[in-house]
Amino acid sequence: MIKVPEITLLFWICKILTTGMGESLSDYFASTIGPKMALLGSSLGLAIALIWQFRVAGYVPWIYWLTVAMVAIFGTIAADEIHHSLGIAYAVSTLVFVVILAIIFGAWYWSEKNLDFSSINTPLRETFYWAVVIATFVLGTAAGDWTANNLHLGHLTSGIMFGLQFLLVVWAYYSSGYLPILNFWLAYILTRPLGASFADWMGSSEIKGNLGWGHGSVGLGLTVLFLGLVYYLNSKSSRIKNAHGF
Repeated sequence: MIKVPEITLLFWICKILTTGMGESLSDYFASTIGPKMALLGSSLGLAIALIWQFRVAGYVPWIYWLTVAMVAIFGTIAADEIHHSLGIAYAVSTLVFVVILAIIFGAWYWSEKNLDFSSINTPLRETFYWAVVIATFVLGTAAGDWTANNLHLGHLTSGIMFGLQFLLVVWAYYSSGYLPILNFWLAYILTRPLGASFADWMGSSEIKGNLGWGHGSVGLGLTVLFLGLVYYLNSKSSRIKNAHGF
């Protein structure tokens, strides 16, 4: 059975919510319990979520999206720790994870002869899929911080820039039919700096022009929206399964 959701408008909304939520909550946890403990806790949470996701027979919305949310929190903390603890520039870590992502895609294609996100129905394909997802979150975090901080665009300008790029790629995915797999993964990568940039714009006060509402408050608000949408998706999935006698 397919282990991933259908690519609809609600998919993209939920995905962007996880990126903003992951950015805000990771910053909040890092500032309250320390980055090392936050990284350890998010690693444990991600491991539990992945085990749960791999054990279910098909797509279960709340388990799938819980796993994505844990990837978002872990990926943000990991990217920040690479920068702050190891002293690696965001531009360098962005390039490194572009290479890592290319290697994962290459191994996936060599093994399965396609990168189709709608055919995730074996343990090996699911392993490649989640490896890509984790790499995209770390890559997107580094890219967003690079444009906002090092290129001095600020979080709002970065969010608008990534948002326009995302809309263009999604339009190409749905309208043109040209290279759908490439356009899907480009859009998937862009959701990370898109959501994170707007979350930082709302929560952070470090850059002039940000709203400064606080990472905890923004994270809580986005979490409530995320949980409401996941509840709807899970209820809808249950109704469909019951209607078909599953």
